[in-house]
Amino acid sequence: MGARKRIKAEQRKEALKAVTYAKLRNVPTSPRKMRLVVDMIRGKEVNLALDILKFSTKEASQKVEKLLLSAVANWKEKNEKARLEDANLYVKEAYVDGGRILKRLRPRAKGTGNRIRKRSNHVTIFVDSRVPNEVNNIEK
Repeated sequence: MGARKRIKAEQRKEALKAVTYAKLRNVPTSPRKMRLVVDMIRGKEVNLALDILKFSTKEASQKVEKLLLSAVANWKEKNEKARLEDANLYVKEAYVDGGRILKRLRPRAKGTGNRIRKRSNHVTIFVDSRVPNEVNNIEK
């Protein structure tokens, strides 16, 4: 790895340490279906987003709900002195990337076959507080 690439990678790692996020990898759902669920909660407050996910009829919403709870727990671990109720947490950023694709064959007429692509995805959710950090870190 070249020097410039290494420096950029180190900068990216340092930037990720400053934010709170959670990742869910290799979910056996197509990215298109998962994006429908993630688009519903992007930019919303955490409590409202959890309510939306809890009452959604989509199967992917259960997995995203669990991931959002994990992101909130990560935020709580990082900001031990801050109270969760006062923080006014919201979903800062949420996106879905395509994962690995399992390729299968479906038999067809005359000895031919069609390819079936079983898709998976990776979901990332960033959580942040609308209240500045100085207010959160005040000891009570």
